[in-house]
Amino acid sequence: MKTSDFDYALPEELIAQHPAPERGASRLLHLDATTGALEDLAFADLPRQVRPNDLVVLNDTRVIKARLYGRKSTGGRTEVFVERILGEREALVLMRSGHRTRAGARLVVGDGVALEVLAVEDDLFRVRFAEPVMSVLERCGNVPLPPYVRHAPDATDAERYQTVFAARPGAVAAPTAGLHFDRAMLERLVRAGAHLARVTLHVGSGTFQPVRCAELEQHRMHSERYEVPGATIAAIGAARAAGARVLAIGTTALRALESWAASGAASGETSLFIYPGFAFRVVDRLLTNFHLPRSSLLMLASAFGGTENLRRAYAHAIAQRYRFYSYGDAMLIERAR
Repeated sequence: MKTSDFDYALPEELIAQHPAPERGASRLLHLDATTGALEDLAFADLPRQVRPNDLVVLNDTRVIKARLYGRKSTGGRTEVFVERILGEREALVLMRSGHRTRAGARLVVGDGVALEVLAVEDDLFRVRFAEPVMSVLERCGNVPLPPYVRHAPDATDAERYQTVFAARPGAVAAPTAGLHFDRAMLERLVRAGAHLARVTLHVGSGTFQPVRCAELEQHRMHSERYEVPGATIAAIGAARAAGARVLAIGTTALRALESWAASGAASGETSLFIYPGFAFRVVDRLLTNFHLPRSSLLMLASAFGGTENLRRAYAHAIAQRYRFYSYGDAMLIERAR
């Protein structure tokens, strides 16, 4: 398959730069992949879209303040983006500076914390902090807003670029479909008869990267850590026994569930790349945002809802002035039967 098949033109003014005034105030485009029908809804209509015993699966990862600023020992400015915490004082990071960084380089970040580059691993750097990584990030780090959000992070972003059910620190990007939910919406879903379950997938910065290979089959995903708890596996079995449906809140929740189904491992590392032709084994319905052109997330959504259906849905969303990307509106996709 050609990566160019997943390109589209988006007016820049439709890229949401700020969240909606309130969680849950977004729009919701409903796509039935079996019939191809599209329906314009409000996110507040979501409880009417669930049935008794449906299972709603949330990704409870918590975004860390992954972006640090500092200087090299040579005096040059640098930006350090913590991709993954490896131990109390070690991490894999992306680094942006005026000159190439090598193993052995020393930096100072934040309020004077020393950092040493231990090794270069592909496009990442293994580094050691002089203090525990999490304490440095909490004290000195910045909210890692996506590259298409142009403003500097502020107090609003610190709250809104985090789901209300975030519990397990480790993500460097938010599972953005979950940003629409407030606690009142979760309670409304339960009152409608749905059950809530959780998985964890720590979202990496690769989520923002376009697929650069000309052919999809050549692309290799960055690995991400995931866990599907035993209680969630039991809840999936109960939903199946009741003839109910599994609704994944976001592509990350879907990848965690389908990684478990494909590998049999309830936790570990996943580099599962989902694109059209993928055989879904767990998820029946997907709530997701609108994704970047040529991104693996758009390819996943196309696999779930059908490539032609997604093309029509995105064209409709652009014509109807939906808001796109992390702070934008949402789609509810019913998988084709």
